[in-house]
Amino acid sequence: MPELPEVETVRRTLLQLVKGKTINGVNIHWPKIIKKPEEPEQFRDAIIGQTIHDVQRRGKFLKFILDDFVLVSHLRMEGRYGLYQPQEEFDHHTHVIFTFTDHTELRYRDVRKFGTMHLFKKGEEESTLPLSQLGPEPFSEEFTVEYLRGRLAKTERKIKTALLDQSVVVGLGNIYVDEALFRSSIKPDRIASKLTKAEYKILHEQIIKTLEEAVAQGGSTVRSYVNTQGEIGMFQLQLYVYGRTNEPCKKCGKTLTKTVVGGRGTHYCEQCQK
Repeated sequence: MPELPEVETVRRTLLQLVKGKTINGVNIHWPKIIKKPEEPEQFRDAIIGQTIHDVQRRGKFLKFILDDFVLVSHLRMEGRYGLYQPQEEFDHHTHVIFTFTDHTELRYRDVRKFGTMHLFKKGEEESTLPLSQLGPEPFSEEFTVEYLRGRLAKTERKIKTALLDQSVVVGLGNIYVDEALFRSSIKPDRIASKLTKAEYKILHEQIIKTLEEAVAQGGSTVRSYVNTQGEIGMFQLQLYVYGRTNEPCKKCGKTLTKTVVGGRGTHYCEQCQK
């Protein structure tokens, strides 16, 4: 699933392509992607005539800011947007097509059909699911060392499991939790409440630093991720542990280990993360 760096990269490239465009038509080929309103026809009728003024991000969600509405889109595993000319062919994995007044088309393609779209009246999107239970953004002033430690100081969950909880902090997934924990020299199965103040300080710093570096590199293309313009991310070249099972640690040379923490495949170094 795309994490914060990948979704932020999609947001930036999407903004360049669709800002200022007015929706002239919507074709919905897989209605189950539309979660709100319940009737896809209502979704279509509401946004025809609306102009895209901005594309924002909240955690792993995209927010299309229209005249009167906010379209909240979750890419999930394989969701992908692209801008096309009307004469360009599309396959059966293309499920929603937004046609603009300039005749270009924003197409949403999703091989696994896991993605979702919610349409809210402007101003209501943050108070209702799926956004209402999200924690702070990792780059925000709210996400402090004190906040992070305060949220996790009493939990008996393992630190990796706790960091994957989007109500604690948004945007982190399997890749960047593994990377941030490695950079912090913290073993993924440590109980979160057992971390010291010093460890929380380092972890807070490395969460932010890891995500900033990943955003600068356009995210990580580990499987099928590309941005809106079809370009891959490059941060996978800098990964220390994720996806490197049985390879030597870049710091100490010891063979990296893969285990399961909280039901998720987890990569770490037994020497660097004791």
